[in-house]
Order: sequence, then C-alpha cells, then structure tokens
Amino acid sequence: MPHYILGIDGGGTSCRAAVAGIDGRILGRGKSGAANILTDPDTALIHIVGAAKAAFEEAGIDPDGFATTDALVGVAGSNAGDAVHYVKKRLPFARADIESDGLIALQGAIGDHDGAVAILGTGSIYISRKGQDVSYIGGWGFKVGDLGSGARLGHALLQESLLAHDGIHPPSPLTEEVMTEFDQSPSAVVEFARLASPGGFGRYAPKVFAHAERQDPVALALLKAAAQTINEALDVVVARGSRRISLLGGLAPLYRPWLAERHQPLFVEPEADALTGSVALAAKRFVTDTEVRA
Repeated sequence: MPHYILGIDGGGTSCRAAVAGIDGRILGRGKSGAANILTDPDTALIHIVGAAKAAFEEAGIDPDGFATTDALVGVAGSNAGDAVHYVKKRLPFARADIESDGLIALQGAIGDHDGAVAILGTGSIYISRKGQDVSYIGGWGFKVGDLGSGARLGHALLQESLLAHDGIHPPSPLTEEVMTEFDQSPSAVVEFARLASPGGFGRYAPKVFAHAERQDPVALALLKAAAQTINEALDVVVARGSRRISLLGGLAPLYRPWLAERHQPLFVEPEADALTGSVALAAKRFVTDTEVRA
C-alpha cells in the first residue's frame, strides 16, 4: 500500500487537512469542525479524523490508507502534555506528531528561511527561527497573556465602556455603541463577560479599529496601548536576530499601520499558509531521502 503524509491545521473554529505523497505534492484537502484539544479533546479527535477522511476522499484514496500515513498535527495547546498524549494515542495513523499551530504557521510563512511570525488573532503569539533554533514569545492564553489579541482588546473595550457608564472616564461614540448593544445595562455587560469565551470578547475588537478610523478617543487610546504591547514583543523578536517578519491572523492587516515605524521595513508577505507548512514539516519529519528516491 502506498505511503502518504498528512498535514493538519487544527484551529478553534475549523480543522483542515491535506494529504500528500512522499514527494510532498498535495493530492487532496479536507475540512471539518473545531479541533481545540484543550477544551474538548474528544471532539477535536473526531474533527481531525474527519478532515483527514475528507482529504483522502478528495484525493480518491481509500481511508484504509491511514494505516500507512504519517501525520503532523498542528494545534493550539500543544504544550499541554496530558491533552497531547490523550489525543496522540487515539489517532489512527501509522505515526503522528502533535506540534504548535504556530510552528506550522511559521513554516508556511517563511519556508526554510530564518525569520519570524507574529500571529495576531483571538490570541497572540510570536515565533522566530534562526538556523535550527525556534523560540516562542507569548501565547500564554487570555487570562494571563495574549496581549494585543482580539480577546484582550475586546475585553478592554467592555471595561472602558463600564468606566464611562460610571462617569469615571469620559464616554465616546464607541462606548455608547457598546452600552446601547447591552440596552444601557451594566449588569448585562457583567453577565456577558462572566460567561464569555476569548472568542466572545474578540468579536468586539473590530469595533475598536473601525472607530479609531473616525478618531474616536477611546478607540485610539485602546489601540495605541495594544499596539505598544505588540511593538515590545517585536523588539524582542528583532533582538533575537529576525530580519523578516510575517504578520498573520485575522487582526494582522488591521494592526499593521498602527505598529512602530522601526518595524515596518521588516514585514514580509507569507509564502504559504499553515496547512502547507504542516505538510512541509510532515515531509521533513517522516520522509527519508531513500523513500523519495524509491
């Protein structure tokens, strides 16, 4: 039976997979639901396998090929040992490794070059590579990290809206819009915040960017503070030797003009996406020169 490699990009909203031959050429792609191994490892397993099956179906390969397939699974929470071991033991592939979703994004964005990625979405993390050394900054989650992320920006907006409601800080069109959404009820804001996920907070981040374009004072202050945390992290990335940085994630294009002038010449467009990076890492990890020549 032919040997295949599989790259998987498991995200908080969807899971994508690509099956390739040992030469790295992608044969088929598939997609399924969320694959968050920290919050729901069993559902993540279902969706990882579902995306892989969809990729095999698109390629016209019998899913029995899982038995001779090596998989590289990129997911958030890869540093959580218990969840990783639980999922890895239950994957149906011949061999499988679970890595950070940031690592596959780095590989996709900069290929085999030295450089870094800043991933700015619901969360935030910075990953740089110099030679064989890969280092991480941030990515510690919403409660104690993810500065500059959509979740933290949205959280700050709700906090500022309550400060304006109490008369502690001046209101603005942005805070008024938020309070109107909650029927001018601070209790409704509190109840939302009590139960909200990082993604729930993150959906308020685009409002900040939109109102900043209109020179809303609260939006400007929030964005400047958030951009400062990103600039500080980028300073460390540069100090570690990175001279090429790709900005990734849903908020990346929105943040770029707000970042410091000293960083602008270093920004480069990504070469490919995280799924392509996952396939490339799978080929590096599992395929030998002898197999390719054979």
